Amino acid sequence: MPVARSNGYKVHYEVSGDGDPLVLHPGMFQDGAHWAHSGYTAVLAANHTVIAIDPLGLGDSDAPHEVEAYTLSRRVDYVTAVLDDVGVARAAFWGYSLGAMTGYAVAAYAPERLTRLVAGAFDPIGGFRSAVDQAIRTLGLPGDVDAYEIMKQGACADPYQAALIGAGDRAAFRANYDAFARQPGLHAELASAGVPTLMYAGTADPWHEPMRAFAASTGIEFFSIPGADHKGGWDRSAEVLTRALPFLALAG
Repeated sequence: MPVARSNGYKVHYEVSGDGDPLVLHPGMFQDGAHWAHSGYTAVLAANHTVIAIDPLGLGDSDAPHEVEAYTLSRRVDYVTAVLDDVGVARAAFWGYSLGAMTGYAVAAYAPERLTRLVAGAFDPIGGFRSAVDQAIRTLGLPGDVDAYEIMKQGACADPYQAALIGAGDRAAFRANYDAFARQPGLHAELASAGVPTLMYAGTADPWHEPMRAFAASTGIEFFSIPGADHKGGWDRSAEVLTRALPFLALAG
């Protein structure tokens, strides 16, 4: 079981395929194997050396309980630690939701490690709160409701994620979420990073319009998944891969 070490913690990852290196980073309440489960890894491994990461707090990686372990700089550290452990100087990066936020951070703070970035379903302008605030209003809930419980309940509707949550460390999940929920959008840093980027989101995802607007203002490539909500943007892997594969083929 390959493991990198970052800031005293173990970060588990799996490698498959052959070709230009590509890091896959999942979202909240997901692990690296979820990419394979949802139909991404086998397709990508045909032309890439796929490096699927279990982020801190998830899967087989260490699960610290301190919010400080999940800051943006620490997230960048564990991605670059995995690249170092694999022996890769530069790689493409594909992240969804929490993974997209992590990709923005790597592009902003370690752009020399990335060849390309594919980012699904995370607002680079307003960050996490832009979707949560909209969801709370839609559900008619008070503004001070604990959005963590709403997010966890939504994730548990997926059997794969429900099993991961049931087997995981609840205190680590909470610390990971608390850090995630506080992170800024990183739009200014991302716009100036110089990393070729492709963004996407479902049209029913609250983060669709902020992403589309940011892409339009910066010249970044963007595509929509018609009718898809946040989960649908992940589940419709065949449709997403059709758009992402040509972009990734330009990495090198």
